[in-house]
Amino acid sequence: MLRVTAARRLSPFLLYSRLPNPNPNPNPNLSSSSPLLPPPPSTPFPFSYLGDSLLGQNPALLPASCLRCASYHRSIELDRPAVGGGEAPAAGFAAASTAEAAAVLGSLESAPSSISQKVKDASDALRHYGRCYWELSKARLSMLVVATSGAGYVLGSGNIVDVAGLCCTCAGTMMVAASANTLNQVFEVENDFKMKRTRLRPLPSGRISVPHAALWASSIGIAGTTLLAWKANTLAAGLAACNLVLYAFVYTPLKQIHPVNTWVGAIVGAIPPLLGWAAASAEVSANAMILPAALYYWQIPHFMALAYLCRNDYVAGGFRMFSFADASGKRTALVSFRNCLYLLPLGFLAYDWGLTSEWFALESSLLTLCISIAALLFVRERTAKNARRMFHASLLYLPVFMSGLLLHRLPNLQHEDTITEQARIDEVLNEGELLHEDEHARSSNSRNRISRAQSRPPVAYASVAPFPFLPAPLYIPHDL
Repeated sequence: MLRVTAARRLSPFLLYSRLPNPNPNPNPNLSSSSPLLPPPPSTPFPFSYLGDSLLGQNPALLPASCLRCASYHRSIELDRPAVGGGEAPAAGFAAASTAEAAAVLGSLESAPSSISQKVKDASDALRHYGRCYWELSKARLSMLVVATSGAGYVLGSGNIVDVAGLCCTCAGTMMVAASANTLNQVFEVENDFKMKRTRLRPLPSGRISVPHAALWASSIGIAGTTLLAWKANTLAAGLAACNLVLYAFVYTPLKQIHPVNTWVGAIVGAIPPLLGWAAASAEVSANAMILPAALYYWQIPHFMALAYLCRNDYVAGGFRMFSFADASGKRTALVSFRNCLYLLPLGFLAYDWGLTSEWFALESSLLTLCISIAALLFVRERTAKNARRMFHASLLYLPVFMSGLLLHRLPNLQHEDTITEQARIDEVLNEGELLHEDEHARSSNSRNRISRAQSRPPVAYASVAPFPFLPAPLYIPHDL
């Protein structure tokens, strides 16, 4: 430890001793043994060499210890009398040199701090906008939409599920759903500001501007639709674009006009599984309507319970929900219970149409009975507790229903038949092309033979005419 400390203290003097001495004739009037000045090193370090060679170029290349010692020796050289007589203003120059050294040291110390500050500002900006985009997209709701679309893709596939196509379909659906949710908040900034549940969103709170949010929605909406058209098919891309327009430009303004907006919103929620089925099979059949129908009827009790629990908040925000004109909540509860009953036959239809096995029919019926019982309790006693119970039952119903549908699913035979038929068509077309090529080759060979026969010289026939008893000479073409 003592050796390291001594080496650090002697390092500036060792550095000076290696530098050349530009002034071979130091001032003889200044004694090295002066009590006012410390003894200089063996090789003097004059002011002119220090200023021109070290401090005048790049001070960032010098360690702090060298700069401090350099400023110290610079002040010492200024304190010494000049050669040829005269007194230098030692105090002023010493103060100036110390200030310059302090400025250099300050710039060296502030450079890393400024870089770290810029990095911190950039990370804070990314975190801020990432959080705003997450809330604008309603990421949890969008992921639910993606889950329904992915389930539709798997149901519409055959024995083998295209994982790459599934990922591209889910990514495109996520972009389109995020765009629709962002446009919904862009059009409802003033309404969201009036509601306690939504006033802390990015647009009402002023964390992001409306043009910025609109640009974000437009960009991801176009990107998602393009991805679906490129990696899936135009039918899936068309369904995604129609759903975006229906949600942002029909359902959103209708919320402030008429209570029918709940049923329009249910149609919007039923399209994503149909989109997934179309992306997998490039068609829409009767089997594809099981999951969309379940989503449509499920959304009615789900949103009726939510509208009943938040009816005062919706009134403050200016939204005309079904519960707005139903003070007692009786009609709201009856509508919820009726749509729960509509879910009962879906399991049997899925089995009858060959979409799932018979076990799903039983499981779906039991699951529907649970949510129907919760709705019936809400009909009998219209309280916030029963409405919340029905809301929680609806949250449980959808993931369990989709899980059972995927667990007991049967391969899409129509998709398999389509693939087989397409393979047969391709095979027939290939055989036709081969036959056509063979016929073309035969016709070309026959034409070559005819041309060769017609190209015989006249001598082959002239030799036969005057002497019919002689055999005709043979003509051998040169190209054989």
